[in-house]
Amino acid sequence: MRTSARNQFAGEVVEVKRGVVNDEVTLRTQDGFEIVAIITHGSAASLGLAAGKPAFALIKASSVIVMVDVAKNQVSARNCVAGTVSAVTKGAVNSEVTITAGGAQIAAIITNESVERLGLANGKPATAIFKASSVIIGVDQ
Repeated sequence: MRTSARNQFAGEVVEVKRGVVNDEVTLRTQDGFEIVAIITHGSAASLGLAAGKPAFALIKASSVIVMVDVAKNQVSARNCVAGTVSAVTKGAVNSEVTITAGGAQIAAIITNESVERLGLANGKPATAIFKASSVIIGVDQ
C-alpha cells in the first residue's frame, strides 16, 4: 500500500460497534496501541470489518493536533497518543512534528508559531490527538 497519508498503521480490528449510520472500529496496531475510527456502517460492511480481521488506519498529518501537559481525559477526541517529540522540521510557515510513542511514530503538521508557543523540541513530551472521524480504515484485497 502506498498513500500520501503520513500516518499509516497496520494492525488488527479488535472491536466493531455497529450503528445504524456509523460504526465505531477499534484497531490495535502492530506497535500495540489502539486507534478508534468512526466510519459509515456501509463502509464497515463492504470491508468485512470484524474482530480479528487485519486492517490499516490512515491519518493525514494535517488532522493531528499536538498538545503538551494534557491528559487523555481532558479532551473529547478518542485518539490521544502520549510520547516524545523525535523530530521538528521547520518550513516557511508550518512545521512537521514527529512524536514517538513506543515503536510508533505520528506526524503532525502545525504552524511554526505553535511549535514555538508549545516549546516543541526533540526529547520534549507531547501528545498527538486526532478525532475518530479523521481516521480512514482500509483492508488489503
